Amino acid sequence: MKRYGMVTRALPEKLDEYKQLHADVWPSVLSMIEQCNIQNYSIYVTRLPDGNHYLFSYFEYAGDDFEADMTKMAADPETQRWWSVCKPCLEAVEELAPGEVWAPMEEVFHQN
Repeated sequence: MKRYGMVTRALPEKLDEYKQLHADVWPSVLSMIEQCNIQNYSIYVTRLPDGNHYLFSYFEYAGDDFEADMTKMAADPETQRWWSVCKPCLEAVEELAPGEVWAPMEEVFHQN
């Protein structure tokens, strides 16, 4: 199993909308996450002294081919529709590929 952490920034005027979306995630999206071998998925939010709200996501990947599973997820029409309502709430914290908003993080410590 591999652990992943990612970070992005929530647009202040969209934070409540983002939280509301995630209070009732579409069942088809949850199913696709499971089908793509993602488990123990969490998203946290904090407001830092710079005034920005940052989102941190954590998940564990239990499959054998991460790239293939992420390609499968990205090709799913319902997941694409979900992303189309979530991404406008977010702003990348660094330069990423077009359309990307979640920046990968390096794991520096873990204890079981």
